[in-house]
Amino acid sequence: MSITLFSHPACMQHQVSEIHPEEPARMSAINDQIIRSGLELAIRQRDGKAASKEQLYHAHDVNYVHEIFNKAPDEGHVWLDPDTLMTPGSLQAALYAAGCGIDAVDEVMHSDNPRAFCVVRPPGHHATHDQAMGFCIFNNIAVAATHAMAAYDLERVAIIDFDVHHGNGTEDIFSNDERVLLCSSFQHPFYPDTGADTISPHIINSPMPAGTSGEQWRAEVEQRWLPALDHFSPQLILVSAGFDGHAEDDMGNFNLREDDYFWIAKRLKELAERHCEGRVIGMLEGGYDHSSLGRSVVAFVKGLI
Repeated sequence: MSITLFSHPACMQHQVSEIHPEEPARMSAINDQIIRSGLELAIRQRDGKAASKEQLYHAHDVNYVHEIFNKAPDEGHVWLDPDTLMTPGSLQAALYAAGCGIDAVDEVMHSDNPRAFCVVRPPGHHATHDQAMGFCIFNNIAVAATHAMAAYDLERVAIIDFDVHHGNGTEDIFSNDERVLLCSSFQHPFYPDTGADTISPHIINSPMPAGTSGEQWRAEVEQRWLPALDHFSPQLILVSAGFDGHAEDDMGNFNLREDDYFWIAKRLKELAERHCEGRVIGMLEGGYDHSSLGRSVVAFVKGLI
């Protein structure tokens, strides 16, 4: 069994400041580790296409999309929020990041290869329906989910988010859409200080304290997420795969390791085989320590394979 890896060189052209943690070298670290691991022998690599405005409209406010296009600078930079900036390559990077998710959906719905992973940036899960936030311009996982529902008439899409930060943007976009089951773990209290008080039948938030171990995190997934996912019987599983919960990543204070990412990928693969012909798509979110990021992505992809 192989897996399709979607990416695009344009995602490297989102050039932030030299001290900004969300930098092009994140993608290089992942690609280098894939080569070192020998995993490229089990991977089909494909360039994704850019998302269209019409595809973005499924997840984002029309005026917001137009605003992003209008603000895209030809030189210098523009701040969209205190953490999120655009430089001359940012718009194309964001369009290809979202577009890779769309192409991954098409791949797993049409081909004999039901698993994909998107190595893209900028990340997406903090971008709300009408606001950029937390390094995120377009909500890549939400664009993929809405494309799946619009193009393939899917009625049950599961989104798993294990970034150390709450995926507030994804929750905002799907807060009133019961076709989506969102399961999200995150450090609390922590940026963006949302999610802990959510009460919803189709949103399962797991706020966890600083210092959370892999054993504690796995127990939460076993007890709350997996039974709900089995009951939901998803037709497609999407994963906001943030690896900043790794013990070596100082962006957060979780103590997860590569084995934890391998474990959840394997559990999601097993669940997908029961309910949706094995269809699972991972989408890169956070992860800022380059060494642990590369190793964690490799572990997650191996778990899917």
